[in-house]
Amino acid sequence: MLGLSPEWLVILMFAGLFIGLFSGHPLAFVLGGLAVIFGLIGSWGPSIYSLFANRIFGTMDNYVLLAIPLFIFMAQFLDQSGVTESLFEALRYMLGPLRGGIGISVIMVSTVFAACTGVIGASVVTMGLLALPMMLKYGYDKQMTCGAICSGGTLGILIPPSIMLVVMASEATMSVGQIFAGAVIPGLILAALYTGYIAIRCFVNPQMGPPISPEELAKVTKKQIGMMVLKSLVPPVILILGVLGTLFAGIATPTEASGGGAFLAFLMVVAYGKFSWKNLQEAIVKTARTSTMVLIVLVGATCFTGVFLGNGGGDVVTRFVLGLGFGKWGTYAVMMIIIFILGMFIDWLGIVLICFPLFLPIATQLGFDKLWFVIIIAVNLQASFLTPPFGYALFYLRGIAVKGVETIDIYKGIIPYVILMVIGLLICTIFPQTITWLPTLVVK
Repeated sequence: MLGLSPEWLVILMFAGLFIGLFSGHPLAFVLGGLAVIFGLIGSWGPSIYSLFANRIFGTMDNYVLLAIPLFIFMAQFLDQSGVTESLFEALRYMLGPLRGGIGISVIMVSTVFAACTGVIGASVVTMGLLALPMMLKYGYDKQMTCGAICSGGTLGILIPPSIMLVVMASEATMSVGQIFAGAVIPGLILAALYTGYIAIRCFVNPQMGPPISPEELAKVTKKQIGMMVLKSLVPPVILILGVLGTLFAGIATPTEASGGGAFLAFLMVVAYGKFSWKNLQEAIVKTARTSTMVLIVLVGATCFTGVFLGNGGGDVVTRFVLGLGFGKWGTYAVMMIIIFILGMFIDWLGIVLICFPLFLPIATQLGFDKLWFVIIIAVNLQASFLTPPFGYALFYLRGIAVKGVETIDIYKGIIPYVILMVIGLLICTIFPQTITWLPTLVVK
């Protein structure tokens, strides 16, 4: 035990965190390793392992976390059902005559898909494979197209059901139903901003998103388009109502609702004729991998925060942030900027697990509504999937990008959408009712 002051422990632990991450080591092992090192040289010594055991068992005993693998399992089934492809095809014909109609279809399908899955990778890859070649074929601007697919895909982590919101509810010790309800309107605001941006840009400059040709429209009748929309939209709506409706009405707990959603998604796969034992095995394996990744990071983070807070790190950060003298809203802006910058280098899970224990007490001390502040962070974290150098949505799209689309096109394409995210964050800040109204109305 070296007897380091809390200030030095804070500096050294965060320095170790960034060195470990930039060295390419997995977040879970960086957090866990730092916890062991600073736990041993801090005020505990070898007894730190008892603290780790208690915190890990406390995390694993959290019943709400069972919803994570079930929601992921639901997303895997939905991805196999083919409903996304059929809905995109229907909306493409319905909105195709409009300037930018296919781009608007991408955002609308991504919004529906987000309300059914909550998995970013599946949304971006699916829409990239479906929409990117088609939009380029019709002469859509490459950068606007890439930005629309990436930003639309990131809605899956904000619009419930989302595994990020489940983790946030667990870390903030809040109701999952309240968190879900609070995120609905902000998610729709972002979707509306993206849609409006595409519509306005294509209206001003028709070459950026020309309508599809009359010859292609003549291939299907209005009745056929209506049946396509009905067939592809009704099952996802039933799934959304089955999950969120039962949760908001107080009929089911988050874990029960996630189990019901997984069963409904399974029925959709069967109804669309896509079920096979191979697909079931693949869904189970992917669910196990993703769930294991989330839970092992949770284990590392709970040990890290236990050592950090136990050594007085939380008090140091609180005194530092409040001591800047920026006042209530200036301090709020500082916290949002820190989260935005961290999003360029760390994924959402690491940011939530590290920042919640530090920033939530500060927000409470400043008099901010806890639910509002948590959702504000969720909106802010949308940008973490789009901002270089480590924006996951950029990597997903680059992995399946067609010939003629360069990395620079993707990077330039997301800039307007990141600005729109900031605008959405400002809207939710200026009008807190966008977050707080729905939970008071629907959560029982």
